[in-house]
Amino acid sequence: MLTFEQIKELLELVAQRQLQGLELERSGFRLKIDGRAMAPAVAAAAHQPTAPVMDFNAGSAAAASAPPLSLSPAAVPSSVSAPGPASPEPGGGLPPGTHVLTSPIVGTFYRSPAPDSPSFAEVGSRVKKGQVLCIIEAMKLMNEIESDIDGEILQIFPQNAQAVEFGEQLFAIRPL
Repeated sequence: MLTFEQIKELLELVAQRQLQGLELERSGFRLKIDGRAMAPAVAAAAHQPTAPVMDFNAGSAAAASAPPLSLSPAAVPSSVSAPGPASPEPGGGLPPGTHVLTSPIVGTFYRSPAPDSPSFAEVGSRVKKGQVLCIIEAMKLMNEIESDIDGEILQIFPQNAQAVEFGEQLFAIRPL
């Protein structure tokens, strides 16, 4: 059985290396990640990446005792290049030099710590590096997403309680 962190690593690896997919079977546990579903479609009108397809089939108790998965650079073809930094959507009208903070994980985007609490950040607010901007819930875990620069929030892309994908744009920040 793989841990959440190991599955997350595999998802990131498939996305970063733009792999067609990955299939892993170990002691009755099967994981299939369809990398083609994660690649942005050229003709897609919304320019939104789709969710990776994962197929979990744990067949036996032996799967829980399997040794941890180790990822080595040799397991990935060196001819595949990593995608460049995320850029604003065409026609987004963001000024040059705008920093776009993207989602490090797949999950549900929340602007505040609780439904009755104020948002962590609003459009126009100034933020400091390390300041929490939102929470992304993944597998019942609340992950605080922090600003990686000092700046001013120009745009918040997802709506509250919206599902977000790995690499999806979250915030446009004007560096200060």
